[in-house]
Amino acid sequence: MPLFDLPLEQLRHYTSAAVAPDDLDAFWDRTLTEARALPLNAVFEPVDNYLSVIDTFDVTFSGFGGHRIKGWLHVLAHLEPGRRLPVVVEYIGYSGGRGLANQNTRWAQAGYAHFIMDTRGQGYGGVFGDTPDPHPSAGEVNYAGLMTRGAGHQDDYYFRRVYVDAFRAVEAAQQHPAVDPSKVVLTGVSQGGGITVAAAGLTAGRLDGVIAALPDVPFLQDFPRAIDIAPRGPYPEIASFLGRHRDRYESMLAVLNYFDGVHLGRFANVPALFSAAQMDDICPPSTVFASYNNYGALGGSPEKDIEVYRFNNHEGGQEHHWIKQLQFLRKLLSS
Repeated sequence: MPLFDLPLEQLRHYTSAAVAPDDLDAFWDRTLTEARALPLNAVFEPVDNYLSVIDTFDVTFSGFGGHRIKGWLHVLAHLEPGRRLPVVVEYIGYSGGRGLANQNTRWAQAGYAHFIMDTRGQGYGGVFGDTPDPHPSAGEVNYAGLMTRGAGHQDDYYFRRVYVDAFRAVEAAQQHPAVDPSKVVLTGVSQGGGITVAAAGLTAGRLDGVIAALPDVPFLQDFPRAIDIAPRGPYPEIASFLGRHRDRYESMLAVLNYFDGVHLGRFANVPALFSAAQMDDICPPSTVFASYNNYGALGGSPEKDIEVYRFNNHEGGQEHHWIKQLQFLRKLLSS
């Protein structure tokens, strides 16, 4: 894949032409106030993961609309009574789910508590999931994927529910006695990275304890540009829908603006380590840099950095980038 997007020197200054809705903050205040009025009811059931050094809990908590959301919590086995661990809350890539109980434990292997949120209505590609999306808008006219589900109005849009689930997943993780509620790290790849940016912005000023965000090649950023230039992946779902519903571009873009990480990430107030891949044709690097360059602009300009992988597509830095993340957190937690 050749370099198809802006050159790096332009990427470092690109900030997007997307315009935030005037009522963005009010919309999310209302959304989260309604969600948090419902009992969280976080339940942690121990399960056998067939691993000798990590204990796993099957987690269920109430997300958007009180819908029950699944997850895993991994912690070090034989943890001393009273010891609390920093927790990494991980969000999953598009079409994936939480998988098997022992499938992804790497943050627990590094000594953190590791909370994995299942993504409602997904888990049909790559890694399976266990959480349905029962909202009525799931049955509306939309493209075969999820990008246009409920996109007729911001109250019904699919990612409104997912972002609320992500917020409440942080609250759920904080309730386990092995977790230090004052040391929560948010992370994810692709869609998980986009949810990370959103959660960092939405928790700022609303929920204490989040200390860092690690968005890896994040999706759901800079919708106007992404729809125009991404040739592969979920963004073309929107273009395909609009190719048939030719009169809905402006109204759909108005809805998507409530969920664009370029806007939501501006409220974030915690340090962040992003990553971008210059050959990424699923989440084009300009969309990632738009998010990075806006991140924290309204949150006091927290420390941030971005790793750029010039010769990689959407896989990004993979194991090499995880080392960068481990180093980033080690420095953060030792300061």
